[in-house]
Amino acid sequence: MSFSDLFDSEFKLRNKGHFSAIVRVALADGKTNQEEKAFLDKLASRLEISDEEYKEILADPFNYPINAPYLYSQRLERLFDLARMVHTDHHLGDTQELMLRKLGLALGFTPGNVNYIIAKALSLVDKKVDLDTFTFEMQNMNK
Repeated sequence: MSFSDLFDSEFKLRNKGHFSAIVRVALADGKTNQEEKAFLDKLASRLEISDEEYKEILADPFNYPINAPYLYSQRLERLFDLARMVHTDHHLGDTQELMLRKLGLALGFTPGNVNYIIAKALSLVDKKVDLDTFTFEMQNMNK
């Protein structure tokens, strides 16, 4: 196995874990609505999840390990990606903030500040800031 194959394999595994974690959040109430399904479809495409893998993960998302981001900067990067997806395409319509709150909690943000973090993230994404600006603003929002 070449080094590039190892990297690709690890990357795909991380994406599957990330996607399965989001599926778990979407299924937390026992079902997914049409907007959540459309979001999951788009997310699977962006994470390069094949149709077969998609079906397997939806059938049992607990078969895949969660690769929770350890560093705060990694959580912000994932939040940035997710916020851009739901905000730009409006796949979740009026429930975009609710879904992002659930995902924010799953990423490790605390219940006490998740509402503030999501509101700030959506505000920054609405302004079409880049990742560096987003990260800086999120890290310094209380200053």
